[in-house]
Amino acid sequence: MPTVPDDFVVDEEKRHLGKISFFSKLRGYGFIEVPEEGLVPENRLFVHWKNIKSEDRFPFLTKDMEVQFGIAKQTELAPKGQVTLRAKDVTLPSGEAVNLQEALDAEQKTFIGGQTARYTGTLRFFNPRISFGYIDLKPGTELEGYGGEGAPTPTEIRVERSEVNSGTQQPLGMQDVEVEFGLWKTSRDELKAYNMTLPEGRPLTMENLENRQATNSQMYRGEVQLWNWRSGWGFIKADASVVFPPDVQEKLTKQAQEAKERAVKRGQEGSDEELLYVRRDDLAEGVRLDKGMMVMFQIYIDDKGVGATQVQAL
Repeated sequence: MPTVPDDFVVDEEKRHLGKISFFSKLRGYGFIEVPEEGLVPENRLFVHWKNIKSEDRFPFLTKDMEVQFGIAKQTELAPKGQVTLRAKDVTLPSGEAVNLQEALDAEQKTFIGGQTARYTGTLRFFNPRISFGYIDLKPGTELEGYGGEGAPTPTEIRVERSEVNSGTQQPLGMQDVEVEFGLWKTSRDELKAYNMTLPEGRPLTMENLENRQATNSQMYRGEVQLWNWRSGWGFIKADASVVFPPDVQEKLTKQAQEAKERAVKRGQEGSDEELLYVRRDDLAEGVRLDKGMMVMFQIYIDDKGVGATQVQAL
């Protein structure tokens, strides 16, 4: 993406109209052709699925579609010291949400048992880097309308990123998760998963997968010890004056001990430092972390230990 100077002026409240020149549903991003000359470099603006206002499980746009949008400056995904531009709050020209998936799927897909039919199985793996995974279909499952008499039932089903229902979050890497899903058939008679969720239709979000629980709304102070901007994760060390609730402190101490034990098993020197895990999705809008940066944050507990969320720069 083209970069702009740090002092490049953007009216983040103004709305604009444009047309989608390209959008990859699989990759989750594309570009808007901007008719206003000189508004953005090359008259083309990057758009990511997370910036589309939509109720679709995996928001997307289609080529030549007319949209309305705002413009935001972005630093957290660019190389250090550089600024890029991207679309924000993308809607239909009327300002309405972009809800395309159900109707488009009904027109284009051939469903097994109908669009609302649900099946169960175990998600063997899903890798967000390669944007797909495989489900082991529950043994004994009967597939209405698939194959001829005596034809074997497939035992594994491919699931692609666009069919992972993770709410408004980026799909996570997952293994050995019980899931439910619909099925559709490609033109080559291959089965693929449709709208994969946890049982009872619950989205495959970080909170649901890791049993995340917010502890309180209190803000704490700390310092970034590590930040991997490419992968979008790092660690924060709480200020020495911070006192966590007893149950949180117990989990944090246990988390540090387990991390040290894993390091020792790998032949490395372990550390007793009690660090809170942080992901890019837990940063306040527009925040970019760097090692040594002072931040304020809230905390949560989950199956893995203690993490930081709502992270803000000081």
